[in-house]
Parts: sequence; structure tokens; C-alpha cells
Amino acid sequence: MEKKDTYDKLYTLDEALSFKRNNVRENYSRYINSSFVQMLSLLQFDKHFVRASGVSVWDEDGNEYYDFLGAYGALNLGHNPPEVWDAIEKVKNMPNLLQAAVNNLPGALAHNLAMITPGNLQRSFFCNSGAEAVEGALKLAKIASGKHRIIYCGNSFHGKSAGALSVTGREKYQKPFRPLVPDCESVPFGDLNSLEGKFKKGDVAAFIVEPVQGEGGVVIPPDGYLKGVRELCTKYGVYFIADEVQTGFGRTGRMFACEHENVEPDIMCVAKSLGGGVVPVGAYITTDDIWKKAYGTQEKCLLHTSTFGGNQVAMAAGIASIQAIIDKDLPHQAEEKGKYFLERLMALKDKSPLIKDIRGKGLMIGIEFNQPEGLLSKTAVGKLASEYTGSLVAGELQNKYRIITAYTLNNPNVIRLEPPLIVTEEQIDRVVDALEEILTSQKSFLGLAMASSKTILGSFFK
Repeated sequence: MEKKDTYDKLYTLDEALSFKRNNVRENYSRYINSSFVQMLSLLQFDKHFVRASGVSVWDEDGNEYYDFLGAYGALNLGHNPPEVWDAIEKVKNMPNLLQAAVNNLPGALAHNLAMITPGNLQRSFFCNSGAEAVEGALKLAKIASGKHRIIYCGNSFHGKSAGALSVTGREKYQKPFRPLVPDCESVPFGDLNSLEGKFKKGDVAAFIVEPVQGEGGVVIPPDGYLKGVRELCTKYGVYFIADEVQTGFGRTGRMFACEHENVEPDIMCVAKSLGGGVVPVGAYITTDDIWKKAYGTQEKCLLHTSTFGGNQVAMAAGIASIQAIIDKDLPHQAEEKGKYFLERLMALKDKSPLIKDIRGKGLMIGIEFNQPEGLLSKTAVGKLASEYTGSLVAGELQNKYRIITAYTLNNPNVIRLEPPLIVTEEQIDRVVDALEEILTSQKSFLGLAMASSKTILGSFFK
């Protein structure tokens, strides 16, 4: 085939924007990930959304949905916050990538991060995602300490690139890619005795932990755990890495979740809402002392770099996002609305035997469902419910009530509720009312699975 013939088949942007649901599914299935499309199609999660603002998104038929998934914590300001787009507009004529110079916006955003993060965190490295921030933090800890072992928690999630995956505590994600980065060892989340046992050999560079395990099922550590981690890290000369990628920028009712225990990490990873839900931005922040030990000479200063890290558009988005979060007092909003949300959900728990537990901080909330017992657990329906109850509930929420949620990656029996922090109590009420209808009308796993199976069968026949 002649090149010109191939070029003639390229889509223009206007053509791509005019695609309907079937066009979207076909292209994604053929050129990206067909299994993912099939999985979404089973519960009719493959809607084609064409507009978004605040807490709401609209499909191609004009139906409005509430987004209570919030891009896993990336939409603290909601969809398309005007403050962030206004900031991007201001820099659209500036050089976006210019490595042979020191630009004004990276230093400004790094200054702002130093002002709002706990303790003596001062120096930032900018990248494009949470996983990249974790990669950089692990390398920083190794070069600054001269040690090699990294300790992480079981049931954790820090990303899927090679280094981040090596400290992600789920076998399903690690096994196909072994051998991973060596000398990474896990301990149970919340267990200070196990952690100290790992530290006693004296060769641990860092301990990395999420203040709340997001993908693990919104798991809250025991009171005093993070403070105990800080004390052990100080005692044994181990760097404390706080992964605040999902919990940061107000999500849990504080600007950063480690502030619930007044803990100051040595290194903090952030991303997601740093870009306002518009531009990919990640970073790690560390102390002046650690940075100088790692990269404080001309010989070492370029050992870890990123081509797009610190680009002007991303930095403008970061500066605007932080300012908007502060101006709107979103940490306080998350704290107050989170209390209201949890109180309503706790009342629902008393009405539904399907609910095992409800837990959360601020507007980072998980609902865990019981698993079937006895003979039912051995049936096809029981096996479906034991692994995918969260997806069944999420399917009912989206298809019947137009509320977007999803289960957590490490625990499919937990659905997460992480709406934008600008959510209203009225919108929260609508979600709780929908859950009440689903979970009290379907009083058993069999009822829930049968209700959802109608959607699944409909997808097959369609």
C-alpha cells in the first residue's frame, strides 16, 4: 500500500470528536485493548461520555451522571475546573519544553509545594505520574542512603512500572513480571513490630507506605501507626516515604493525610489532583539534606531526569490547582462532607446484610461487601459474588441511577466513593438513596447477582 493511501485514512481531530459509541468501541478494541472493552461491555460500563463539568458528566444521549469515582482522586476540583484552564491559557504562547534553560514556573510550583507540605520538605522533582514519582523516590532513597533494601506493605498499591510494581503488595500484578527489582520486602500494613524486625539488619534504605490504602480497599491504619513509623524510621536511619498520590491535596480532610497524625515524612510522592484533573503532573518532595546527599553535585545533578517533567503547561496547572484548593478550603469541605457521607452510610449498613464494612477519611470512602456462605458460595452465582460484588453494585449504580463508581484494584469486593471535593450534600444524598434502594431491595447475593445478570445478558444479546 502506498504511503499516501495510508495517510488518506488518518482521522482528523474533528472526525474523532464526532465518533459515536460504536465507533469508539471499535477503535479502542482494535487498536488498544479489546479485553478491556469486553469487560466494560458486560455491565454496560462502556458509555460514551461527551461533556463534563464539576461533579457531572454527560453521555452522547444527553443523560447526566454523577462521577463519584473522581479518577481515583485526580478530580478533587471536579471536571474541567475553570481556574486550571485559565492558567493554561495564560502560558499557551510560552515555550512549553526548553531544557537548555531554567524556567520560572517549576521553581514557583516547587516553592508552593514546600510551603504547604509538612515539616522540612523543600526540594521537588517533577514528572508526569504517581508511578514516576514513586520510581524517583525509591532511587532517591537508595543513592542518598547508600543502602539498598526497600520495605513496603502488603495490600499496597504504588504503581505498575517496574520499580513501583516491586513495592506494590499484590501477587496478581507482580507475578507475571518477575524477577522485579531485588531487595524489596513486604510487611503487614499497620504492624509496627514486623516493620521493626525488618529494620534491625541496618541495611534498609526506605519504607514506603500509603497513609490510607486506596486500591487495597480504603484501609485505614490503626491510630498512631504513622507516628510509630516515623519513630522507627528515625531510630534506625531509614527514610520514610509517604505515598500521597491518591490521598493528597485535601482528599482525606487534611491537605495531606499524614497530617492527621502530625507526621513529617522524609520524602513525599504526589500526583493526580496536582494537575487539577486536566494535565498529568507528578512530583516527589524531599528535604534539602537528602537532596544534597543524592544529587547535590554537578556530577550527580542529572542522574535522574524527565523530558516532560516541569513543562510550563503542567506547572501552570499545578500552581492554579493548589491555589484553587486553598481558596475553596477543600480539605475542610472534605472533612465535613465526609463525616456527613459516612454517617448516612453507617445508617444504611444497619439495614443491609450485604454490607460488611464502611470505612474512610474525608471523601475517600470504601464500602466492603460480605461474601456468600454455605452452599451458595459453591454455586456459579456465589463465586461471582465472592469476587465481583463490588462491580455488580457499581453496575447497578451506573446503569439504573447514573452514578459512576468502581471497585478497588486489590479488593474487588470494595467499591470506592471518591467524588470531587466540591460535591454537595444533595448529590451525596442521591448516591446514598440509590445504594439503599439497591442493597435493601436485593437482600441476598442471589438477588443482586440475578438483577445484574439481566444487564450482562442484555450485553451479550446486543
